[in-house]
Amino acid sequence: MDKTALLIGATGLIGSHLLQILLAEPTYKKIIVFTRKSIQTTHPKLEEHVLDFDRLEDHFRTINIPIDDVFSCLGTTIKKARTKETMRKIDVDYPLKVAKWTKQLGANHFLLVSALNANAQSKIFYSKIKGELEEKVTRIGFQTVSIFRPSLLLGSRTEFRLGEKAGAMMYSLLPFLFIGSLKKYKAIAGETVALAMCKTANNPQKGIFVIPSHKIEERAKR
Repeated sequence: MDKTALLIGATGLIGSHLLQILLAEPTYKKIIVFTRKSIQTTHPKLEEHVLDFDRLEDHFRTINIPIDDVFSCLGTTIKKARTKETMRKIDVDYPLKVAKWTKQLGANHFLLVSALNANAQSKIFYSKIKGELEEKVTRIGFQTVSIFRPSLLLGSRTEFRLGEKAGAMMYSLLPFLFIGSLKKYKAIAGETVALAMCKTANNPQKGIFVIPSHKIEERAKR
């Protein structure tokens, strides 16, 4: 197959790994990346678009090529966004706009990195907006929607996140706690999530699939 993929969130922990995996994956002939700043990577298959996400609609008009798979790894923290309004824009509005546009271009599969406790009715803002995005994406009409809900992410980030560092330390000291019903809380490497996303894209089934953290790890090992 000679598929074309679109990736948003290529500078993040999962997205940066996913980009390298997709570039090496022979089933893709082109990887389009939307990014705020250059990822400083060159590759014959890579088509980078540095753009203002607040003007996505203007950029959409410049691209009219078929896209098969859409990978959404875009997200932020309240610390970086500073306001809930900005965080909602990055975590919900931008991915949703991309989803609607790529569906019009014929995309069949939307693969979304969400959150462990995503729930549109949650009183926790982060969980609530992730749940809202999940619900809205599933209504667009893709043949397949794969929603990945990783637990605590392991890996090197450009910014320091105290919660992740503390969680990673706890997991390394007490791994025996994460068994049975607690499996889904087991920490997972960002690279593992990325690998599972690529494998899922290349073995799609029609429908809407929510993949918890321990199942993500199983898919990556297939």
